[in-house]
Amino acid sequence: MKVSSTLKYARISPQKARMIVDIIRGNKVMHATKTIQFMPQKAAGIIRKILDSAIANAENNNGADIDDLKVSQAYVNEAPTFKRFRARARGRGTRILKRNSHITIELSDE
Repeated sequence: MKVSSTLKYARISPQKARMIVDIIRGNKVMHATKTIQFMPQKAAGIIRKILDSAIANAENNNGADIDDLKVSQAYVNEAPTFKRFRARARGRGTRILKRNSHITIELSDE
């Protein structure tokens, strides 16, 4: 059985979110939760909420046992980028790219 949870248009760059996702991929759910809990990064808090949502989906929708679940797939894709401008010297402006992410976590009991 596979259960997933997705957050779209998260306001964090994919590069920063992938660092955290790479750490939890392939771990047991309880170990992944404990690992993320003590990380200071902003991405850790966002990914923890998605992981908790996936656990709740597995437990409530499919009646899965939490102790048997593991993170089978976790990936971060790039979402549309916000383009902004910042004032520079001599009346010019430069483009600022504010990157967004689509974060997906998939759990399985296998």
